[in-house]
Amino acid sequence: MPPPPPLPPRLADPVPIVMTGTALWFVAFVAFLVAKLGFGAGDDVWLWSCLSGWVLGVIGYGVFRWQRAAARRGSRGAQQGL
Repeated sequence: MPPPPPLPPRLADPVPIVMTGTALWFVAFVAFLVAKLGFGAGDDVWLWSCLSGWVLGVIGYGVFRWQRAAARRGSRGAQQGL
C-alpha cells in the first residue's frame, strides 16, 4: 500500500490557526474588559481566563517560532517538520 500524499503547505502551516486563536482570546478579553469597566457587568473569571489564554497564545507562538528558527539553522535539538 503506497503512503498517503503529504498535506499541501497551506494546510500544514499552523501559523494562521495559532494567530487566529490568539487574536480571538484578545478580542474576548477586550470585550469583557469593556463590559467590566463600562457597564460594571461581567465576571472576573472570564476576564482573567481570556487574558491568560491570550498570554499563553503569545508565549506558545514565540516557542513555535524559536523551534522553527532552530530547525532552519539545523540545530540538533530542534523539532523537525515544523
